[in-house]
Amino acid sequence: MTLDISGAPIASDTTDHAPPGRRPRVPWAPDLSASLVVFLIAVPFSLGIALATGAPLTSGLAAAAVGGIVVGLFGGTPLQVSGPSAALTVITAGLISQYGWQATCAITLAAGLLQLLLGVRRVARTALAVSPAIVHGMLAGVGLTIAIAQLHVVLGGSPQSSATANLLALPGQLAVPHPAALAVGTVTAVVLLGWPRLNRLPGRAGVFGSRLVRVPGPLAAVAFATTLSVALDLRLARVELPAWQPHDLVPDLPHGPLPAVLAAVLTVTAVASVESLLSAVAVDRMSHRTGDLDRELRGQGLANMVSGLVGGLPIAGGAVRSTANVRAGATSRRSSILHGVWVLAAALALTGGLRRIPLSALAALVLVVGLQMVSFAHIRKVHRHREFPVYLTTVAGVVLLGVLPGVALGAATAVLLALYRLTRAHVDVLTGPDGSFTVETHGPLTFTAVPRLSRSLAGIPAGADVAVVHDGSFLDHAAYETLHSWRTGYQAGGGRVSMVTHRQDDEVLDPDGTVRTGSSPGPHRCRAWTPWVGHHCVEQQEDPHGRLLDGVRVFQLHTAPLVRPELARLAREGQTPSQLFLTCADSRMVTSMITNSGPGDLFTVRNVGNLVPAPFEPGAADDSVAAAVQYAVEVLEVGSITVCGHSGCGAMKALLDGLHEQPGPPTPLARWLRNGRGSLDRLRRVPAEFTARPVVDLVEQLCITNVVQQLDQLLANPAVERRVAEGTLRLVGMYFDFATAQAYVLDRESGRFSPVEALGAPGETSPRAHAHAPAAAVMAATAVASAASTSAADCDTPERVKEFEEVPPSGTDPSDATRTGGGPGLAA
Repeated sequence: MTLDISGAPIASDTTDHAPPGRRPRVPWAPDLSASLVVFLIAVPFSLGIALATGAPLTSGLAAAAVGGIVVGLFGGTPLQVSGPSAALTVITAGLISQYGWQATCAITLAAGLLQLLLGVRRVARTALAVSPAIVHGMLAGVGLTIAIAQLHVVLGGSPQSSATANLLALPGQLAVPHPAALAVGTVTAVVLLGWPRLNRLPGRAGVFGSRLVRVPGPLAAVAFATTLSVALDLRLARVELPAWQPHDLVPDLPHGPLPAVLAAVLTVTAVASVESLLSAVAVDRMSHRTGDLDRELRGQGLANMVSGLVGGLPIAGGAVRSTANVRAGATSRRSSILHGVWVLAAALALTGGLRRIPLSALAALVLVVGLQMVSFAHIRKVHRHREFPVYLTTVAGVVLLGVLPGVALGAATAVLLALYRLTRAHVDVLTGPDGSFTVETHGPLTFTAVPRLSRSLAGIPAGADVAVVHDGSFLDHAAYETLHSWRTGYQAGGGRVSMVTHRQDDEVLDPDGTVRTGSSPGPHRCRAWTPWVGHHCVEQQEDPHGRLLDGVRVFQLHTAPLVRPELARLAREGQTPSQLFLTCADSRMVTSMITNSGPGDLFTVRNVGNLVPAPFEPGAADDSVAAAVQYAVEVLEVGSITVCGHSGCGAMKALLDGLHEQPGPPTPLARWLRNGRGSLDRLRRVPAEFTARPVVDLVEQLCITNVVQQLDQLLANPAVERRVAEGTLRLVGMYFDFATAQAYVLDRESGRFSPVEALGAPGETSPRAHAHAPAAAVMAATAVASAASTSAADCDTPERVKEFEEVPPSGTDPSDATRTGGGPGLAA
């Protein structure tokens, strides 16, 4: 049966889809409101950073204004807010003490120029290739250095030139504290730490507190401390805002050895760039957007050049201000620009009020921020990934030696640790029930493992049958000679030795040491997952159930030991997936593979044709899908629902052939396919399209049109409709083409499917495509950024996008297909 697909779309069918080239107007009100929130955070924080560096306090406000306006105009991450950076505090303080303030402005200008050149060369993503342990360690070391220095100001004294000097002078400062400064600093810290918890108070106090917490904590703490000091007429050192003089705005060339000056420029460039780019990745993740990192780096460079020219601090993107911007409802770069305008207005018009702020209040604010840069959550993650030595070395190096030597020391530790692991092999000797022996080696067999390998082989009694099983990772010449010499001698004594690898079970080392591949398919000639190598010939194995059990055994041997801790945690804590993934039951559709997800990430529903039955559909309704959707939305409280179709869908072919309308009593399959009649109707009226290519055939057009239709039918579920109206649930359309291994995501504005670009691939990624994609659906495109991005405490440092768990060797994946050793087309 052939369907006549004709007729132009009518107006009522296209009201939900804006024309491809037209973007809706973005209202000003959300950006205006968000800019005021960020402004109230930025003013006290900028003054505190300037105080901590020893620069003129006006430099902090200048950097905040320039960062907001310049980066807001020219940056590549619209919702990121830039300004003075806590991570650059120690570096800037050292530059000021060594070269002076105006020379430091020249270094800031030079660093900005270098950032601009790097952005033009499109090397932004190279800055993300930093070990998370080093980044966390650098931030923690900087935070401790800031906290130790500002503790002297809180006690009424002055900080020394280094963290070591501050530690040595701390006992004497504690012996003679300034009572008024200590009291104001303590009040500031208490209010800052307790402010977010006001909404937890019981009764009416909690209701009133929930209103108060809308005011930013830093502003509330500094305002309260300032009011208290003025009301009690305390004699304290207060903010000094000198008027900007023309001669102060001219940077002065640093006087000193050229290598030292170049090292200073490179240090500021590296730290500011890495922090800004990692923060940009985190902000993109929070806002479900995809920014341009190279453009962001160019914007940061231009802002640092302007900041150096007008006497401002070095600038970097900040996670605290950016997070506040996103959570306050900002929709465009106008929020960052307006925040910079408000800061500039405050610097020019509110100098009288700012001069009443006690220095001890600002010092306490920065002290708390510095301590929060030492995050126990980061320490636990670093320890779980066995990178704690790198973290600890970096922290100690930054505190005792400075930022650049500390980072270099951490990097050297990371390299040594990696070399140690690369040369660390395990050798296990197992005794079989028949008196045979199995020597299992795990990891690269290099010359460093030869002593351990020789001892293990020497302990095997003569005359036995021995199988040496290597995981196939690496075998250098020294280890090979050791195995070859031992086998020759052992076989001369009457024993038998076979040498195999786990990587390909048909590879056997002949007695002459060469690799021989079996010529005839044996019981393990074709594995279902190695990964997928030779899976096309698994049909030669006669027993499908045996093949399934074989895959389970592979899982138990290789993958289970790696995922057991995570699965045990999920067993204890229960499932908390963030997405519902509704897709087809087609055996080629491996959901965990195309979303790069693992256990506990996706709540998956699979059926023939990825259909969502509309309620009250006569004779075709099915409560199982609706029940799963309701459970995911109301109980699991997922944040997104993805309906994913695929190429060559048999259900869509059956719909086009009219299987659901065949005469006679309907079969279960025919009754189920009646749920796709709405997709056929939509195909006649307003078929879906791709943005970058035409559809291949009518089946493919129905596949993508069906995805759009099922999203509409999802909204008929009351639980889904309520959550979508509240703005807490996102509906996502996705299509996967098997032939090209390409995923497409639906742009709800245009009604077209756009390709999901691999991170780092040539060309630009569609921002709107990513804007509607759930985290799991685009995880494959953001894996690099997830690995490199970092989280810090509630300071101006970026949050980690994603912490990667260890993956099984030999390409195995701890997911649904790996559990049975199945690949695409082998297990549904």
